[in-house]
Amino acid sequence: MTQHPDAHRDSPPDLQPSGAVAHADYPQARSVEDFAANLATVRQRIDAACQRAGRDPASVRLLPVSKTVDADRVRLSYHAGIRYLGENKVQEAHAKWEALNDLPDLQWSVIGHLQTNKAKLVARFASEFQALDSLRVAEELDRRLLAEGRSLDVFVQINTSDEASKYGLAPQDAEAFIAALPAYSCLRVRGLMTLALFSSDVARVRPCFVRLRQLRDQLRQRAPAGIDLAELSMGMSGDFELAIEEGATVVRVGQAIYGSRALPDSHYWPSATAAEG
Repeated sequence: MTQHPDAHRDSPPDLQPSGAVAHADYPQARSVEDFAANLATVRQRIDAACQRAGRDPASVRLLPVSKTVDADRVRLSYHAGIRYLGENKVQEAHAKWEALNDLPDLQWSVIGHLQTNKAKLVARFASEFQALDSLRVAEELDRRLLAEGRSLDVFVQINTSDEASKYGLAPQDAEAFIAALPAYSCLRVRGLMTLALFSSDVARVRPCFVRLRQLRDQLRQRAPAGIDLAELSMGMSGDFELAIEEGATVVRVGQAIYGSRALPDSHYWPSATAAEG
């Protein structure tokens, strides 16, 4: 099963060539200074990619991903300036939210597959959900959010690599799905999200990002009122420069900030036939 890790890198350079997708190891960040240095390096990489693409770096939001990182290290990263965190597993994210509730300006984005029975947790604490691909989940989130008196930014997940192992809508199903979303008033549709093919071959990775951008451009012309699909969430630690070159407005970066993870990424990105733990 091919899965997309938030890829590794040896000694991350300040400038990543547009023809490379890097997969190497990152050292663990264990101090505020480590986190500040890693954030500076990632932002330099974002700036360089934007320069190559003729884009304003302010048009790209960095979403640090803290999955498997304990609350104490998350707190250190907060003191290095991080205020928005991405998490794959809802229960892990909720536990960290509870542990760090003395940091009221720290916001949470759920970026992994969501089962309907966990929608109540997302409705309670998350500011953003990036993996919407089910109307049943949309309905349950809307119901729970209404009860909480909250709203939620959402991204529609698209399977741009055509891998049966991945969650996300087939591109051809996206228009009808998005047309149904105005019925859920507590959901604010912001854009599309994808996981690219995991490969060091740019010729295989880039088309996933191109496909999402082109689909978004087509859908925007026919999107319902109130849905502008301005955002594209795509790219991780090893390939986010490539994603920026193809129009990413949100990049999800974990290991380049926190350090490499001990377990393979298939543990964090379950297949479409596996249950989320």
